[in-house]
Amino acid sequence: MTEVPSFPDASTLAAPIFIGAILLEMTLILFGRVKGVYETRDTAASLIMGVGSVFFGAALGGAGYYLLLVLYDYRVMTIGFSAGALVLCFIIDDMRYYWAHRLMHRSRWFWAAHVVHHSSQHFNLSTALRQSWTGPISGLVLLRMPLVLIGFHPAAIAFVYSFNLVYQFFIHTEAVGKLPRPIEWLFNTPSHHRVHHGRNARYLDANYAGTLIIWDRLFGTFVPETEREEVRYGIVKSLGTFNPLRIGFHEYVGIGKDVFARGRSMRDRLLYLFAPPGWSHDGSRLSSEALKEDYVRAHPEEAGQPGLPALSAPPAEKSAELPLRA
Repeated sequence: MTEVPSFPDASTLAAPIFIGAILLEMTLILFGRVKGVYETRDTAASLIMGVGSVFFGAALGGAGYYLLLVLYDYRVMTIGFSAGALVLCFIIDDMRYYWAHRLMHRSRWFWAAHVVHHSSQHFNLSTALRQSWTGPISGLVLLRMPLVLIGFHPAAIAFVYSFNLVYQFFIHTEAVGKLPRPIEWLFNTPSHHRVHHGRNARYLDANYAGTLIIWDRLFGTFVPETEREEVRYGIVKSLGTFNPLRIGFHEYVGIGKDVFARGRSMRDRLLYLFAPPGWSHDGSRLSSEALKEDYVRAHPEEAGQPGLPALSAPPAEKSAELPLRA
């Protein structure tokens, strides 16, 4: 049996670097050297969510890891822990992260955990630490099973993913503009990730990448940052609170109200749980697709631009809908 190395957790080891980078960014912003905004209560909320995420991850994440260890006994081959194997594991796991992240935005159950990360109306390095407390119980560990069955040890997967998290910390900033074109083409960058955190119609549901932006380019979800429309950060309906409990659990409360409301069919209850955020049985709410369609009807000259659909009907035909939908 291959001996399993004792891998360090890169994201834990990097914690002092994270704090130092946040303090440096705050100082540079204060003296007007770089672009960005820090708001005391918002930053405090992000840090509290980050500490809670570490605690609950340690307390609840063990069950998922044990499940992967059990599954590893049924692998089709043993890939090992060579440098080449770890690089290959990183690339495949980065694609796994892309699909997991995309699912977080396209299914309300998974969004209920991930919405925490998008709840800040600011975008700075502290935002990277605003993480969910409920991620370990979401069920996304199932997407790691194929890697284990292929032959990657769970310890190797956890090790490479910790580097992915370290990389993603540094792309949560307005202090860095666009990087040289080859880097922007291959890697997820601050510019690409600003788009991902935008609540503008054109920026919704885009740029799900972890480290490599090529997955978004390959699977049709890449949207570039444009100078003509500044990114507005946060979620479509802002929370208006810095209370960590509400930040962490508000979407679960909303799901409970919708799922257990009287007079609804089982189909509607399931869709309120697993359909994309914004779905409603009576069409009274707006999904990201509906928000994009409304934007294009109001700005037909933007139709077909990256992140926006083509104009489905002449503006005159549906102009009467705009005041109602708005």
